[in-house]
Amino acid sequence: MPRLDVGPIGVTLDVRSDGGHLDDAAMLESLGYSTLWILGGQLATLDPLRDVIRVTTTVPVGSAIIPARVYAPEDVVALRRDLETTDPGRLVTGLGGAHGDHPLRTMNAFLDSLDAADPPVPAAARVLSALGPRMLELSRDRAAGAVPLLVTPEFTADARRILGDEATLAVMEYVVLESDPRLARDTVRAPIGFLTRVGGYPKNLRRMGFTEEDIAGLSDRLIDGLVAWGDIDTVAARLKRHLDAGADQVVLVVRPTDPNDVPRKEWHALAEALIG
Repeated sequence: MPRLDVGPIGVTLDVRSDGGHLDDAAMLESLGYSTLWILGGQLATLDPLRDVIRVTTTVPVGSAIIPARVYAPEDVVALRRDLETTDPGRLVTGLGGAHGDHPLRTMNAFLDSLDAADPPVPAAARVLSALGPRMLELSRDRAAGAVPLLVTPEFTADARRILGDEATLAVMEYVVLESDPRLARDTVRAPIGFLTRVGGYPKNLRRMGFTEEDIAGLSDRLIDGLVAWGDIDTVAARLKRHLDAGADQVVLVVRPTDPNDVPRKEWHALAEALIG
């Protein structure tokens, strides 16, 4: 099926209880980011997806991801039906989180339910959080493509080979605009440390060549292999490696060095450098 029109540079948006993320969403659209994504860990309900779509005008908004072990297919069907009525074509339905035993079976059953719904959630409007070869094949065969996180440019090249030329590949990349090595690495150690204990991430890290010691100790080698950090030029070169390896889009997961900050200055600087 044809690739989704998601553009080359997407960005994630952190949901905040004070609703300030809605103003940020409008700002990010005005800066020219081609897709806004909301990370699945923030989706205590699916309302943030509706809210962000309704305060923006044309930018696609993706879920990264709606976890299959938290939400039922009926929830996803209702969300899409609602948004297709008011804002057709805006939602990119990112699905994943089929952790535990038999993840492929779980995801296939979830997709079966989406196909059988009235109206269905079409394969051309959904992407999967895929890391392993078989989940990438499922992304190719039963979705529009894949939206992996915590991967190297070499993974991106391998994923493109599995997906083929038609599927969409949106690679999520942690970004820290900081040239001090210790500060940059420490900024992302907590979120990456959490992910190294979740689902298929540890297995995929080993598949990409990281050792058990790298993973357990969150080594500098691991962080440097997974994160775009440094000045603007260094970060831009890292992102270009993903695009050159076959990514259609790089999704910026921007983390400020102060965890209490919203990375508005980083969003502006990256937009100026990457989008113009």
